Amino acid sequence: MTMKKAVILSAGKGSRLLPLTENRPKCLLDCSGKTLLEWQLDALYAGGVEEAVIVTGFRSDLVDALVSSRADGRTRTLYNPFYHVADNTGSVWMAREEMKQDFLILNGDTLIGPDIVKKVIANATAPITITVDEKPAYDDDDMKVLRDGDRLLRIGKTITECNAESIGFLAFRGQGPAVFVDAVDALMHGPEGVKSWYLKLIDQLAPLGIVSTTSIHGMEWQEVDFMPDLDAAQTLTAKWRAERG
Repeated sequence: MTMKKAVILSAGKGSRLLPLTENRPKCLLDCSGKTLLEWQLDALYAGGVEEAVIVTGFRSDLVDALVSSRADGRTRTLYNPFYHVADNTGSVWMAREEMKQDFLILNGDTLIGPDIVKKVIANATAPITITVDEKPAYDDDDMKVLRDGDRLLRIGKTITECNAESIGFLAFRGQGPAVFVDAVDALMHGPEGVKSWYLKLIDQLAPLGIVSTTSIHGMEWQEVDFMPDLDAAQTLTAKWRAERG
C-alpha cells in the first residue's frame, strides 16, 4: 500500500517554548543538527511518501527559505493567513484542495521516524486511521483516545475514559478524504470553526464506524510542546544520528 502525499501542520508559533520561538517557528527548532521539520520530511520520504505540503503561518518566510534550500522538487509550502486567530482546523481548511486523494496529516510538533511512517501506511485500511500509543497514565494535555479493539469510539483532551493517546499522525484513504474535507468545510462555515481542533471533527465522525486506530507502541516518537519535550527530542535525534551514521 502506498500514500503519496502528506500535509504537515506547521502554522503555529509554539508559544509554550518561548523565548526559543520568539522569532522562529517551533518546526525550525534545532534537534541534533537538523530542524524538527527536516526530521519530519526525511522520515516521510524515507517511509514512502512522495510529496509533502507544509501549512505555514508564523514566520513563514523562514520555512519557505528552508524548503527552497532543500530544492528537492517535492516539498511545498501553503500559507495560512489565519494562523494567529484560528486553531488548526483553519490550517486544514486552507489545505483542503490538497486532500482530494489519499493523504497523511502530521502535526508540526510530532517527531517520528521512517518506521512509523511505513507502519501507518501499511495499516491504514480504514477511511480514517489515527496513530496511537499507550502508556500507564494520561495527563490533561494528552489527546486521549478510547478504542474498542482498533475502532475509535472517542478522541479528545477532556474525555474521561481512555486507553490510548493520539500522536498527531493520521491517514485518510478511500472515502476518508472527502468525508473529512466536507466536515471541515461545514465546521468552518459556522462560528465554532476558528475555535476548533480538527480532531474534534474526528470525534464527531467516530460514530459512523469509519475511523480506526493503529498502535505504534514500542516505537520511538516525541511530541514537542514544552521545554522538557524539546530536550527529549534532542536526545532521541542524537540517538538516531548515532545509529544511522
